[in-house]
Amino acid sequence: MSFMQISFFSDTLGREIAVDAVIPQGADHYKTVWLLHGLSDNHTAWQRYTRVEQFAARVGAALVMPNCDRSFYTDMAYGDSYFTFLTEELPAVMRGFFRGMSDRREDNFIAGLSMGGYGAFKAALTFPERYAAACSLSGALDIRFMLDEYGLRDNSLFPLIFGSEEEFVGSGNDLFALLEKDVRDHKALPDLFMSCGTEDPIIPCSRRFFELCGKLNVPIDYTESPGVHNWAYWNERIEPFINILPKYEP
Repeated sequence: MSFMQISFFSDTLGREIAVDAVIPQGADHYKTVWLLHGLSDNHTAWQRYTRVEQFAARVGAALVMPNCDRSFYTDMAYGDSYFTFLTEELPAVMRGFFRGMSDRREDNFIAGLSMGGYGAFKAALTFPERYAAACSLSGALDIRFMLDEYGLRDNSLFPLIFGSEEEFVGSGNDLFALLEKDVRDHKALPDLFMSCGTEDPIIPCSRRFFELCGKLNVPIDYTESPGVHNWAYWNERIEPFINILPKYEP
């Protein structure tokens, strides 16, 4: 495996952006996990705090870990277009760099923790045809919960990212509305995986999303296990997701 620290000019963001990548050496074709960081981290965190490179090496997969700041992976109401960067520009640039990086659905997976769990599900529900599976670890999936009960309302980030509450509810940033729309439109969704620690203060986000999946008859693999909102838990729970990659064949 090769570890690469990449910096390139993003036309979408209008500036240099950093991306870490782990690439199988000498491989002409491999699967890719787009791996997203949390609100208080950056693109280096997965490499620094987990064994994710070892897990990827075991199955011969690539990892792409972009820096998306504190954007919630959105095209911000008052800021940069991080969702467009993540889902449009970044894949095109990376596939230009690496010949073995496929654009086929069965070769692409997206996962993240906390804010990144929200970003992973947002990408998967917005473009379900692009990903074979998506994984949220301790995801901040329910923005209204984060506003009302976790203090996000007191954080100046919310209006910069999402605009007003009225603009957010039912929009493309509202995962609950996105899921309902996909079901109404009979979209073929990626396989969904979700985990959260039972002592995690934002576990209601995962439980509420799981409840909605049940009401809509959307299959989802949901695991609760002892743990808090920390890297020990995420290191433990990212491994089984990466381990499933080989089952997705053309």
